[in-house]
Amino acid sequence: MSVSSLSPRLSARAIPRPALSAAALPKAERISAEWKGTSATGGTTKNFIAGEWLESKTSEWIDVVDPSTQTLLTRVPHTTSDEFAQAVDAAAHAFKTWQKTTVLSRQRIVLNLQQLLRENADAIANSIVLEQGKTIADIEQNIDAHGDLRRGLQVVEFAIGITSTLMGEKLEVSKDMDTYVRKLWSLFILYDSMIPLWTIPMAIVTGNTLILKPSERDPGAAMMIAELCQRA
Repeated sequence: MSVSSLSPRLSARAIPRPALSAAALPKAERISAEWKGTSATGGTTKNFIAGEWLESKTSEWIDVVDPSTQTLLTRVPHTTSDEFAQAVDAAAHAFKTWQKTTVLSRQRIVLNLQQLLRENADAIANSIVLEQGKTIADIEQNIDAHGDLRRGLQVVEFAIGITSTLMGEKLEVSKDMDTYVRKLWSLFILYDSMIPLWTIPMAIVTGNTLILKPSERDPGAAMMIAELCQRA
């Protein structure tokens, strides 16, 4: 018996490709169609640098799959060193002017962001469900996809009311000497679907810039939040 004679028969068998369920597929297609930085139908996740959505030039990618069917949702880039440096430079450049904007202007942007997050809550939750396998809603345990967003919105609401916290203090020591106290805040890199909302609103309202590194396992929600920041 020749082993090679069996090979054509084995190779000719079509291996069925995994597919999303009938309920999940329309949600995945809508995410891919309506959002610039992420995909839920096998496309790539983009880098967001200096206000632009850019395709990475990397040769290394990480597949993100639907946990229940192993269907490919998106491919996440191993961002190159040059691309990362570009992101750092863009954040540093933006900080020069952003830090000079008024607190009230920055507060208005966070107010707009809050409204956009509420309007797009279902889309963000659907992305979390597809990539993480969470339920869409679990009222008793509050560990569902909408629960992630609700906890993030609590920080957004806190950021909106931070104007009084940022106030400095002035003490007149003598007729020709005043002492001023100003409160400074700083933030940097975090990830995942809920964590961006623990950092981005605080960075915005305090006049900071930041670099956000979404989780390579579930980047969709973070990329959608980044796009909402751009709209705000």
